[in-house]
Amino acid sequence: MADRRADPSALRFLIGHDLRVTRERAGLKQTEAAKVLGSSQARINYLESGKTQQKPDDVATLLRTYGADVEHVDRMTSLAARADQSTWWASFGDVLPNWFKTFVGLEGIANSEFTYKSQIVPGQLQTADYAAALLVGNLRVPPMEAPQVVRARMARQRLADDTDPFRFRTVIEEYVLDRIVGSPEVMRAQLEHLLAQMRRDNVELHVMPVSVAVHDGLDGDFLLLDFDEAQSIGYIEYPTGAIYVQDQEQVGAYALSADRLCAAALSVSDSADAIAARIESLTTNPED
Repeated sequence: MADRRADPSALRFLIGHDLRVTRERAGLKQTEAAKVLGSSQARINYLESGKTQQKPDDVATLLRTYGADVEHVDRMTSLAARADQSTWWASFGDVLPNWFKTFVGLEGIANSEFTYKSQIVPGQLQTADYAAALLVGNLRVPPMEAPQVVRARMARQRLADDTDPFRFRTVIEEYVLDRIVGSPEVMRAQLEHLLAQMRRDNVELHVMPVSVAVHDGLDGDFLLLDFDEAQSIGYIEYPTGAIYVQDQEQVGAYALSADRLCAAALSVSDSADAIAARIESLTTNPED
């Protein structure tokens, strides 16, 4: 995993998850793991929950005890050695909810993301004006904080980093294209931005047409993050918090749903045509 955007809490989260899953797969209890390190069960719990920094030597000792192979041990100890770096989003910490900070950190060190969005353009693809318009009258973001929230959202975007391409795949509902956020001018610029981003090799966007009445996204929006060295995770957000899906069978089910959504939606080229048609409509009928 390259040092994309260092975030110690995100690394601790990934390492802790791996320690717990590997221990459970080995059939050991936290009390047994504690004896290996000569520590308490509480410390093992803290290590697995990411509440405390995991030392590389402790990670290696535990994983070897759990029967992990050499490559796995090396990957995790390498992550642990990098978990004391500074947090890239620190300057935005005052406007990021605590429950959201972990996701921001995880997204920053992921190598790819899939997201299904039913109502709005995904954050990685938003323009600043579109993002600002979404915050007008928002109950959870005071007006004085909105500009900083927009800057934070723009800072999260990684699609244009050609030195370290972030693979982004998304399915958005057709309704998203027709919802005029901000103004016709703001929406037209947003749609033009979508087309520009779709020309990148690392971006894949599908539009789900209204004619597809039943599909895997009807249960709600979801997101998947993949990492070079750690296990993938799912993420489901609600207005005041989020759920992290870490069970790999469940993550696999979401990954299957992602593939099925892409297959059910318009192709990339047809999706681009659908977006272009909306741009044309907004250009010829700007007041509609």
